[in-house]
Amino acid sequence: MRINRVTYLLLLLLLLPACAPVNETSGLDTRSNEVAEANLNVGIAYLKRGEYNKALDKLNKAYEADPRYTPTLNALGLLYQKLGNNEKAEQYFKQSLGIRSDDAYTLNNYGQFLCINDRYTEAEDAFKKAAANPLYETPEISLANIGTCALRNGDKEKAEKYFRLALEKNARVAPALIQMGQISYDQGNYLSARGYLQRYLEVARHTPASLWLGIRVEKELGDKDTLSSYALLLRNNFPDSDEAALLRQSGLR
Repeated sequence: MRINRVTYLLLLLLLLPACAPVNETSGLDTRSNEVAEANLNVGIAYLKRGEYNKALDKLNKAYEADPRYTPTLNALGLLYQKLGNNEKAEQYFKQSLGIRSDDAYTLNNYGQFLCINDRYTEAEDAFKKAAANPLYETPEISLANIGTCALRNGDKEKAEKYFRLALEKNARVAPALIQMGQISYDQGNYLSARGYLQRYLEVARHTPASLWLGIRVEKELGDKDTLSSYALLLRNNFPDSDEAALLRQSGLR
């Protein structure tokens, strides 16, 4: 059974690190596979919208139709993670990897799960396995995730190393670009920080964090017009954000 593009795109949107499914056959008849895929597609749509009860119903039906279809197991892991049931989430991620230990998409999502739960060494191992799979279409995502996880663990040197590796693979990886902008700012490399932010804006939209970074960078570089533009966007588009509060406290305009 081949996963269709709709499923791929929906899964990709669930978490920043992608979880696009891969082809997996279980030996069940074609009708069972069709039922599994149809319910999986609908379940993912509900999951993306935050309708978790409906998502669980559809994903359970997909699982009943084909209990060895790894994209379903992967999606169930994500759903239970959203529901805060870490035991069940890990169960489904491990079940998927028990069927395909090199499934880069499950490895990437499992790595995120481990990182969020402060299991940094295990998370890095999962991300590295994902990135090493020659069939994985976006290894740069897992490399960037190693960097993000390293930052969470307070290891800026490792974070920078892996963000750079991710950008060597793909110069348009938004999470790596914005994080390198922040790292450059922290190092006092303000022109570099501006460059990373500009590259980030070529592939992603502003967030409160990116606007606040831009404000601080332009303050250091003395570009009052761009600073004011960023400040206006932050106040108007994200008035209740922590960054907007920081802007008010700073007195910058």
